[in-house]
Amino acid sequence: MRPFHVLLAVLVAAVWGVNFTVIEIGLDHFPPLLFSALRFLAAALPAVFLVGRPKVAWKWIVAVGLVLGVAKFGLLFVGMEAGMPAGLSSLVLQIQAVFTALFAIAFLGERPTPLRLLGMVVALAGIGVAAVEEGASGPLTAFALVVAAAACWGASNVLTRKAAPPDSLNFMVWVSTIPVLPLLALSVAVEGWSADLAALRALDWQGAGTVLYVAWVTTVFGFGVWGWLLHRHPASTVAPFSLLVPVFGMSSAALFLGESMTGLRWIAAALLVGGVALASLTPPRRGTTTPVAKSPRPGAARDVTSCR
Repeated sequence: MRPFHVLLAVLVAAVWGVNFTVIEIGLDHFPPLLFSALRFLAAALPAVFLVGRPKVAWKWIVAVGLVLGVAKFGLLFVGMEAGMPAGLSSLVLQIQAVFTALFAIAFLGERPTPLRLLGMVVALAGIGVAAVEEGASGPLTAFALVVAAAACWGASNVLTRKAAPPDSLNFMVWVSTIPVLPLLALSVAVEGWSADLAALRALDWQGAGTVLYVAWVTTVFGFGVWGWLLHRHPASTVAPFSLLVPVFGMSSAALFLGESMTGLRWIAAALLVGGVALASLTPPRRGTTTPVAKSPRPGAARDVTSCR
């Protein structure tokens, strides 16, 4: 990769890592489901009028929109609101690579190598250490919600692989149109109409800034640049930069939110990042039958929803 492309990849990882700190700040202004709905509304508008018509079947857009947008982000935001720290959330979510591999084995017929299986075991050990650390200092329910969010993320990655979108930005913008109404309905039902109205009436520049960051900077800019890089380089070259996401996530949480890094959390980070590296960067065995539609350039159909 050219030095400029390396800088872009690191910048995207930083944007996605800092995103967890921004979410934590945004949750001080909005109920979690409303915040998630506003995020997708801002990501879809006005971008949906600028990216052209969808380039994959609507069934894939709806499926990914519900699994990624409603389930994954709904669980993540609710889990963080329930007490899951931003830095730890950025780390634990990386277990999505293990869930992606497991779902690919089950539904796409991939055959993992022994090294990939070892990576899954190491990453799961990291999750176990993180659970012990969080159980001693925070609510395990919140931890479980973020792990469930990672599982939904893995499922959406497999759906995206099946969809094989030729343009990741176009795909993500159209996917962003799907979760808005379901999340708003859930917010009214669970969080209450009065709480939603109170949050909107109290909207200030900081609250608006968090919505714009998670929508435009994280989604539109982040996925636009990541997709651009995947069109120009093999996925195996670009993907390793996603391992920097929890580094930036935990660093920004410590810097701006005062979150501490305990010894157990460092051990969990080392196990999880190392395991994810083995599980996600080791190719499956030859001869696997992954029914993915052809895409015009190498890497275009890879896991475009990863790492956020």
